[in-house]
Amino acid sequence: MVAVLGLPLTPGSAGSGGGNLADAVSGLVVAVCVAVTLRRAERPLTRTAAIILGMPVVGIAIAAAGAGSPSTALVGMVRYCQIFVLVPVSVLVLVRDRRDFRLLAWSFVGLALWQGGIGIHQYLTGTGASYMGEDIRAVGTFGPTDVMGMATVVSYGLVAALGLALGARTAARRTPALLCALALLLPLALSFSRGAWIATVVACGTQVLLAGVRRAVRLFAVTAAVAVVLVGGFGVGTQLLQERMSSITQVADAPDQSVTDRYTMWAAAVDMWSEHPSTGVGLKGFVAQRDSHASLALSSGSDTEGAGAAFKRQPLLSPHNMYLLILSEQGLIGLVALAGGWVALLLLALRRLGRGASTRPGPDCGLVACGLLGWQLVDFVYADIGGPSTVLTALVIGLVAWWGLAPQASLKEAATP
Repeated sequence: MVAVLGLPLTPGSAGSGGGNLADAVSGLVVAVCVAVTLRRAERPLTRTAAIILGMPVVGIAIAAAGAGSPSTALVGMVRYCQIFVLVPVSVLVLVRDRRDFRLLAWSFVGLALWQGGIGIHQYLTGTGASYMGEDIRAVGTFGPTDVMGMATVVSYGLVAALGLALGARTAARRTPALLCALALLLPLALSFSRGAWIATVVACGTQVLLAGVRRAVRLFAVTAAVAVVLVGGFGVGTQLLQERMSSITQVADAPDQSVTDRYTMWAAAVDMWSEHPSTGVGLKGFVAQRDSHASLALSSGSDTEGAGAAFKRQPLLSPHNMYLLILSEQGLIGLVALAGGWVALLLLALRRLGRGASTRPGPDCGLVACGLLGWQLVDFVYADIGGPSTVLTALVIGLVAWWGLAPQASLKEAATP
């Protein structure tokens, strides 16, 4: 499933909302999980796991009943169940021990290096997506209609690599992971994604603090030095990066049109929820009711071009905030069921990490799990599901579920190298 996202996408497939090859592979993963469960002839989930991972179905089903049409309800229900229930449960069942966990984590890193390398090449050769009148935005193989795709993949890889490095017990494991994390800083910067930057800083800072304060000081110093060399020494995107970074602090005083559109859609989502506080307007209802709730400040769409694609006016079909999207379409019931489950997983992961369940082989799995979910929870303030990279979100939730919910015996299985 991870390797599929390294393949070039057909023009227009990214961000279209339809199925793609990664979704098809995720279906195979679910099928394998069902076959393995039947062969084992035992309960696949504990009661706690079944409750936490099954809670979203309640809100999804209620919102599907309030959808505008049966076909819309079916599409929305399948998508939400795929990302937040079926694939995470499959990962929890199929991951046997730490070795499997690390393999998945390293696959995230490998995909990030591949997509990041393509993104750097796009920036240097002017073949990326259009940004400020130049085709320099690093988007990897995801194209200009899914500019968050590469940023998400690279962020996952960076967070995973840092967790593997911080939790490694030997230099042979620590050094390659740390080098990968440092290498991914450049393509993340060249993605010009403010939301990904903020989420990565929060997630990585949390990982470093969880690994120890003294190590945190050293790592922050190394990261700062690398940033100075890349931006100050080599001048990597200096002016554009400075403008993009400064815009983070200007979103309230002098927001650009993209920020204005986002604020307008957030307000529209809140307005929809206020009319249907318990159950929302139904799955896929945001698009249908956007214009009746949005102010005139909302533009008709965003301009996309470059990276091998012609100019296209991309419609704004979501509030770019996962929590507000759930709140508007599924109401408080859906938000509590989904976000409540994520918070529960995070608390369970932190508790297991704090109890020293990983001290013998190293706390790398716990740091990776907490970092990835922390990144996702912060990024959901600025983004929502959509595009091929969404299947990685399902894998992240599954990995965190394994770390927080798997039996203690599974954690100790891979203690020997």
